[in-house]
Amino acid sequence: QVTLVESGGGSAQAGGSLTLSCAASGSTSIKRCMGWFRQAPGKEPVGIATISFTGIWKYYADSVKGRFTISRDNAKATVYLQTDSLEPEDTAMYYCAAKRDNLDCESASWSAYVYRGRGTQVTVSS
Repeated sequence: QVTLVESGGGSAQAGGSLTLSCAASGSTSIKRCMGWFRQAPGKEPVGIATISFTGIWKYYADSVKGRFTISRDNAKATVYLQTDSLEPEDTAMYYCAAKRDNLDCESASWSAYVYRGRGTQVTVSS
């Protein structure tokens, strides 16, 4: 079992930045794909960034490409999402999630990321 706890959400002005963190615990293996998903009110969760164990493979949704950066520190069992040039459309609940393994990390399918945190809210005002 993997426990994920997000932090770093909050309010920002359009054009601003936030750094989200996700601390993982509860499992002896950290060799997993990790990802960030977001869910706007009334909508399904959408994968916005994923990363493989070594960080070689990364995926970004078109909506965040060039503005958001995913990274991980395996020594700290922590994944980060640096969000820059924020837009009001980025307002959502942001979830950290992990797969069972380190395969097909470019996939951003919500159903494949079976371990999920409780989320952290990001609100961007214009």
